[in-house]
Amino acid sequence: MVGTLPTTPIPVISIVGRSGVGKTTLMEKLIAELKRRGYRVATIKHDVHGFEIDRPGKDTWRHAQAGSDHVVLASPNRIVHIRRLDRELTLPEIVAAIQDVDIILTEGYKRGPAPKIEVSRAERSRELLCSPEELVALATDQPYDLDVPQFDLNDAVGLADLIEERFLKSS
Repeated sequence: MVGTLPTTPIPVISIVGRSGVGKTTLMEKLIAELKRRGYRVATIKHDVHGFEIDRPGKDTWRHAQAGSDHVVLASPNRIVHIRRLDRELTLPEIVAAIQDVDIILTEGYKRGPAPKIEVSRAERSRELLCSPEELVALATDQPYDLDVPQFDLNDAVGLADLIEERFLKSS
């Protein structure tokens, strides 16, 4: 991965794992638990396949089709930026643009510079994607002989406790 995370008071943690292991489900539970505790949470989803957020015929789609390189859709309670890129931005470049939150959780970026929580499900694979040095914790339904905190796949409270203690509590 090119670059390192910027020096920022906002901690970044990546939720990683193989396809179908429950990363999104765990993210939903973790976001809800951190929000319940009063934290402001940003999320970044890495999609290696590309995506389309706009729909043909809508005004913003028409703006992009006409050649706009940066389309912004703004309303009283949300804003979306749709920007054409010449290259994929690195995680540090994306993180640098985020402000006014207490923590940033990413889904994906398994080769990125952020510390990781790997989700592992026995029916998908016994092999981990990350080395123990990259891991903050494992969310799993199978034990690993590693010196890394291990949590049940559904233990968002336990993971939030760990994140709060290691990344959110001031010294």
